[in-house]
Amino acid sequence: MQITSRENQWLKTFRAALRSSRPEDGCIALEGIHLVTEAIRSGLKIEALLASNSAEAQLTQLQSKLDSSTRILRTSDKLFASVADTDSPQGIAALARAPEYTLDNLLRAADSLVVVLVAAQNPGNVGAILRSAEAFGASGIIATRGTAHPYSPKALRASAGSSLRLPILADLAAPIALAQLRVSGLQILSASSSQNPTAKRPDELNLRAPFALLIGNEGAGLPPELERSADAQVRIQLAEPVESLNAAVAASLILYEAARQRRINV
Repeated sequence: MQITSRENQWLKTFRAALRSSRPEDGCIALEGIHLVTEAIRSGLKIEALLASNSAEAQLTQLQSKLDSSTRILRTSDKLFASVADTDSPQGIAALARAPEYTLDNLLRAADSLVVVLVAAQNPGNVGAILRSAEAFGASGIIATRGTAHPYSPKALRASAGSSLRLPILADLAAPIALAQLRVSGLQILSASSSQNPTAKRPDELNLRAPFALLIGNEGAGLPPELERSADAQVRIQLAEPVESLNAAVAASLILYEAARQRRINV
């Protein structure tokens, strides 16, 4: 189907989805050849694929991997740019069905490692944390209410596809998520300020056993009651006068130490 009007309903749907902060009606918006390819490779159902005229070669490459039910849409480079969320569009976008997970999917591994994001509001940080989580062997992610959605377009791009492969639960209330993790036998660790004297370095903790890691807001950190409720606080020791790290960097360092202790490709 060739689309020639800016008012076409499909273009309106893509425009809204690619610029939304969260998926609507269980639909993930993907932009760029890499994310679309990763979605197909991950087994997500592609509802519709939109390609600009200059991306015909990429479209041909993708078509052989698509289900026959996928709607193929073509449009001009100018109209594609009008719906894209990036400064330099690659000419490929897709709408895919979001995968559905339960807590059991996150706890399937005997040495489960669940990252719990609490009010992390920067989608770039959320995506970067997911990328590190997959790289260092995490079994899943819980994004509590108030956290940027892991399937938002910006978080998806920052994750480089990890959001499409890791089991994710979103929009859970933080206390409920922690209660469920405790019942499942996971140790609860909270990422804490480097100035917290009671917090331990990652290498001082046993990270081989199943655990959940709480990562808080980029500026305010974790709510005090959640941090205190953890079984242990973990901190990254910093040289003065630096007081804190970016949330994604701090999470990555802790996850790396967990992978090192578990000897997961590091």
